Amino acid sequence: MRSIAKGLGLGSAAMALTALTALAWPGAADAAPSGAESLYAPSALVLSITAGEDIKHGTVLRAVTLVCAPTPGGSHPSAAAACAELRAHSAQLDAITAPGAGVDCTREWNPMTVAADGVWQGRRMHYSYTFGNPCGLRHTNGALFGF
Repeated sequence: MRSIAKGLGLGSAAMALTALTALAWPGAADAAPSGAESLYAPSALVLSITAGEDIKHGTVLRAVTLVCAPTPGGSHPSAAAACAELRAHSAQLDAITAPGAGVDCTREWNPMTVAADGVWQGRRMHYSYTFGNPCGLRHTNGALFGF
């Protein structure tokens, strides 16, 4: 290194060492600049409807993805309405899943479970609700699980 420093000058040797370091560690050259972060907190969920008392032991019948930032999207058929419901009721999702008033369903036990799993506004979210039967699911108040 001493002969390189004499021939190229100390500044050139430092630049050459920096270039070699960048080539030796490939992750350093590909790193994103610190200002490239998103302006939006991540909000991406997987929503599912499962036949059974819980999502671990039941059979998943349907599942969709829901992304709410920067614009509503994913495979949910009513992404904009579902994102609006989440913004309004994210602290208390039971308000969305509760069957509407005046709904008459039989008392058969054929459980259906809905679940939301993922990240909502930068925080981990896991929510599940079990209906006594498919009638309760069909008569929910919101669009979140209407797929």
